[in-house]
Amino acid sequence: MRLLSNTQFSKALFSKVLLLSGLLLVQGCQSTTSQQSVIGELIIAEPIAISYKSEIAIARLTQVIQRAEISDGQRAELFYQRGVEYDKVGLRGLARFDFNQAISLKPDMVDAYNFIGIHFTQLQEFNQAYDAFDSAIELAPDHEYAFLNRGIALYYGGRPNLASADFETFREFQQNDPYRVLWQYLADIEIDQLKANQDLALFAELIDESVWAKNVIKLYLGEMSQDVFIDKLVVNVNSNEALTERLCEAYFYLGKYSQMKGDVNAAINFFKLALSTNVYEFVEHRYAKLELDLIRQSIQQSSTP
Repeated sequence: MRLLSNTQFSKALFSKVLLLSGLLLVQGCQSTTSQQSVIGELIIAEPIAISYKSEIAIARLTQVIQRAEISDGQRAELFYQRGVEYDKVGLRGLARFDFNQAISLKPDMVDAYNFIGIHFTQLQEFNQAYDAFDSAIELAPDHEYAFLNRGIALYYGGRPNLASADFETFREFQQNDPYRVLWQYLADIEIDQLKANQDLALFAELIDESVWAKNVIKLYLGEMSQDVFIDKLVVNVNSNEALTERLCEAYFYLGKYSQMKGDVNAAINFFKLALSTNVYEFVEHRYAKLELDLIRQSIQQSSTP
């Protein structure tokens, strides 16, 4: 799922496959000529390459920022735009610097607060993240993604009740969006697992069967096995880029599914696979790293006498 708001598919559908011991059993051979073939092995994404357009945009924005005689408001917008480009290619520190520069020049820049809050969440600086999202929502009460991102910060900050309330607000903006339903569920199961499952089944009725992410919901509800879920990952995919984006999402939600099942090792591997896609703009890529950090911290704490 992208943070805010595909070419002809190659005949060689997958260039690499990986068999992960303990995760999946080999069930057959991967066809490279048909999307309809049964997948018996885990698919490895081809990492998204850094966009040439982003590199050019960064260079041009830097030139304008350094040389142009413009107002503070215009310069703030340029810093924000360059920050977005840095963020797209995974240069979080440089992006964060530009977002802060934008706010110092234009203190009411809502989207900059939203991005800063996301970066603080990834750094586990939750109180600062809450402050940034609060500022965004105060300035723009209908900024739906600020509710999503504050909900995520609250979720990882160990406040599932408050997270659930923000996810509910976010879901109400678009009730047929499976990702909004899924984040609501991730918070709700921390509060009441039985009710969370009942609500998930109810919310799923509003989501069209043609939307691929509905399969994640079916997986979580026990209506689809993990093997079948993986088999369906290539359905209606028509480009390598689209495949990589889908796998980024799938790996993340498989990681959360493995956590629910108590399989920490599988969860670690799936979160690593999500990171390997390099789809930096996706929520699932951003928080796969945080999931790994939290797992490592938990393991370290449990092993400390």
